[in-house]
Amino acid sequence: MPDIAITVNGLVINLPPDTVVAVALARAGIKTSRRSRSGQMRGPLCGMGVCGECRVTIDGVAHLRSCQTLCRPGMEIKTDD
Repeated sequence: MPDIAITVNGLVINLPPDTVVAVALARAGIKTSRRSRSGQMRGPLCGMGVCGECRVTIDGVAHLRSCQTLCRPGMEIKTDD
């Protein structure tokens, strides 16, 4: 299958279909996805959607878990970097 293109914080990334967003962030060199209430940087921790530390904004919808969301063509992802 051909690669798909997504946008992460304004950067276009090509990757295989069915890649989870957390992996797309790692491929883009992004290690953190959000800030805690106290301002600490957070990123994927459990990898199975339990902790919620990997939340990002996807296509304008906030607080989606990057470890549980599959990338789709044209997806726009924003982190709290």
